[in-house]
Amino acid sequence: MKLNALSDGELISRLHEAGLAGVALRLIIRGIHCMRTEQSAYPVPVRAVSIVDEYLEHARVMIFHQGGEDIVLISSSDWMVRNLDHRVEVAVRIEDPDIASEIRQMIDIQLRDNVKARILDDALCNQYVIERGRKVRSQRQIHKYLSNRKPGTQPVDKSTV
Repeated sequence: MKLNALSDGELISRLHEAGLAGVALRLIIRGIHCMRTEQSAYPVPVRAVSIVDEYLEHARVMIFHQGGEDIVLISSSDWMVRNLDHRVEVAVRIEDPDIASEIRQMIDIQLRDNVKARILDDALCNQYVIERGRKVRSQRQIHKYLSNRKPGTQPVDKSTV
């Protein structure tokens, strides 16, 4: 998931239940983040990061994997009470496989960020992700990824970025 804010108690409870059931949760939350992610009861560790860099981003993306298929959705809403209970918001499934693939590749780039990504831990330390190897600054990598595309062509293979 990629959101600007995650603070709705009911949805956090649902994510917690999914984590307890062994669902791999990978969250990119730019701002408000209220979910406790460091629980030993999670069979698969929850990974939550915040990326704040040159460009202000407001993308809200949810990717669910079930039965061998990725379901990609984009949304107008952050997961906050004020958005979900007091406004009309919308989420739509991306039906076009090429567009869904391109969105997925950009999210994968962000999940590999090890320059501007900060870990959202229970202690609220917000330490930068420290990983050895090739540096990935996701906003610049996505800019490069999109710049390598010719208008009207298929998405670029992520292994080339």
